[in-house]
Amino acid sequence: MEKEIRESLTRRRFVGASGAALLSALGAGSPRQLAAARKPEARADTLIVLWMAGGMAQTETFDPKAYAPFERGLESARVLSTFPSIGTKVDGIKVSQGLENIASVMDRCTLVRTYQAGDLGFILHSRHQYHWHTGYAPPQSVAAPHLGAVVARTLGPKNPDMPAFLDIGQNMEIGAESDALKAFHTAGFLGSEYGPFQIPDPVEAAAAVRPPAHITSSRFEERQKLYRRLVEASPVLRHGSDYQQRSLLRSVDNAYRLLSSPAAKAFDIALEPKESYEKYNTGRFGLGCLLARRLTEAGARFIEITTEYIPFRHWDSHENGHERAAAMKKEIDRPVAQLILDLEERGLLDRTLIVMASEFGRDMIVEGKPDKRVKDQIKQPEIIEEPKHYGMHRHFSEAGCVLMAGGGVKKGYLYGATDDERPCKVTDRAKAMRIEDLHATIYTAMGIAPDLAYEVEKRPFYVTRDGKGKPVMDLLA
Repeated sequence: MEKEIRESLTRRRFVGASGAALLSALGAGSPRQLAAARKPEARADTLIVLWMAGGMAQTETFDPKAYAPFERGLESARVLSTFPSIGTKVDGIKVSQGLENIASVMDRCTLVRTYQAGDLGFILHSRHQYHWHTGYAPPQSVAAPHLGAVVARTLGPKNPDMPAFLDIGQNMEIGAESDALKAFHTAGFLGSEYGPFQIPDPVEAAAAVRPPAHITSSRFEERQKLYRRLVEASPVLRHGSDYQQRSLLRSVDNAYRLLSSPAAKAFDIALEPKESYEKYNTGRFGLGCLLARRLTEAGARFIEITTEYIPFRHWDSHENGHERAAAMKKEIDRPVAQLILDLEERGLLDRTLIVMASEFGRDMIVEGKPDKRVKDQIKQPEIIEEPKHYGMHRHFSEAGCVLMAGGGVKKGYLYGATDDERPCKVTDRAKAMRIEDLHATIYTAMGIAPDLAYEVEKRPFYVTRDGKGKPVMDLLA
């Protein structure tokens, strides 16, 4: 109970501070881009993030350890993986059972096993997701922009009719943590026009970019004018700087232009041939991958597809960990592999960087850092008698996995290793990868310098923490 109270207070302080930062962004002037030391040559034009929201267990997916099948009376300490490992297209790389399709395309991928989530004190989903997506530990004194907003602002749209930053699969109204999610799903000080075009359900994406059939064009024009008047009465227009005002109005105009653009057809996954549609149809995430492929073809710059963060659901497995991981792998395995194959077939994979990641990993015995043991929501018994205790339950920040494909990364490459015994720490500390270096690698592949900064409130805000992110060139071809 004491831990839950402390976490609740920490979460409230984070949300309150993030809200204050967002309000301060309204008054910020034009964020002037500052010169970076050297602009790298772009290997990719489009970035797709496959977000495994909730903490994907690394030993149940891309870093399998010794398999201990379920049986009553099993010692918890013996359980490292609840699935056997399987081979992949690359000799020497094994993954967990249930990822057979991804295993078949591993020769197009780079697998990182040594991602280390930030040591942010409390290990909270909202804080670590904010950290992953912005590169900065919350809260910040300015509204930090999402990775997608940085890409959209720095590189601009590939197709002027297509939103440069699209976010697929996350419902923002999830209860107590809604504000925490909204705190990083934003362009922050960069301006509204670079914020996410949000599509909670890919099945309904087409409806978001076309007027309802029963509304005539003249009536729609009147609605558009009314909506613009409402926008002009919003707090951003009343209290925002000239830059923020213009950015908001440009975002409204961009959305309106999309409605009459041929690019709007890309949002309608019902136009996809049935055979192709069914290859992706494993649920909302799978269809989100199909939508992402269509949007990439239509000229999107940045797309994130998420398995959706909802506390204690999906990857956030605090009980029935084995069963939940099995269900999640059924949802992601086929569409992720199909996305890679389809982009390759269309000649787009080499210029599209795909990054699959999660906020942190999981372990069933150790919580957080290996030298800290604290109680979790579900107390793990020393002897397992019920299936609900069989699986990875606790948050683990010492190691996690990132899968990358396309966009200039090496093919069939494994980076880093972790111990085969609990607590499965990174064995080669030189290959431990922090978020600033992962972001620096991603930005470098996209042709953005890791020390690029925007001037905000008369001081530089770097795209990686303090401009110190170093790209891991071993990952790039």
